[in-house]
Amino acid sequence: MQTVLITGATSGIGEALALLYARQDWNVIACGRNQQKLTALTQMDSKISPLSFDVTQQGEVAGAAQQLTRDIDLLILNAGDCEYIDNPLEFDSSLFERIIKVNLISIGYCLEYFLKRIKKGGRLVLMSSSATYLPLPRAGAYGASKCAINYLANTLRIELCKFDIGVSLICPGFVKTPLTDKNEFAMPLRVEPDHAARIIYFDLESGEDEIHFPQAFTSIMKFLSLLPVRVWRKIASLMNR
Repeated sequence: MQTVLITGATSGIGEALALLYARQDWNVIACGRNQQKLTALTQMDSKISPLSFDVTQQGEVAGAAQQLTRDIDLLILNAGDCEYIDNPLEFDSSLFERIIKVNLISIGYCLEYFLKRIKKGGRLVLMSSSATYLPLPRAGAYGASKCAINYLANTLRIELCKFDIGVSLICPGFVKTPLTDKNEFAMPLRVEPDHAARIIYFDLESGEDEIHFPQAFTSIMKFLSLLPVRVWRKIASLMNR
């Protein structure tokens, strides 16, 4: 039986992935900070095991890795957060630091302690965002953290070839999660977590390097990214009024 470790498994995409992989007869190591939610998740399927730790605390990540009793076939680093900087002239450096730490620095912690536990022929999965395709108003902190994830994934994909470890990058559009529920703007083509999890599962089974969805939305984002910078700047400025 194959084993997958998923961070951020107590809600949203992470929770949906944990339940889906368990249904597909995988051993699932579900990770998160909320022990109560992890316990509730494990009660849904006996193939799900809880591992409680805070990805932003290096010592806790190291301790969690020591608790692993088996190597893993799939490592999905999904945990993350989103906050917006509303006024660039009042740049919130504390907010910026929080987002960079949870979305990027924590990935470094997890790679240090979990990457070596991936079996030969296994796969590393990093969660990014379709927001990386275009610079978007208010998303400076979030977008910067996710753009760094893209570069990291693309670099590791080259470097890990000799170890027979694949790397996949996930760039979703809007998914209905506790994070997007806080948004006060229109979110076109937002999908349910179960739908997102199915796309991710089947694309990972196919060994896709980049997974983006819903394609009706992400394809438009990719097309707009081909526009001259000055054109997109005018469009984005209208969005930011």
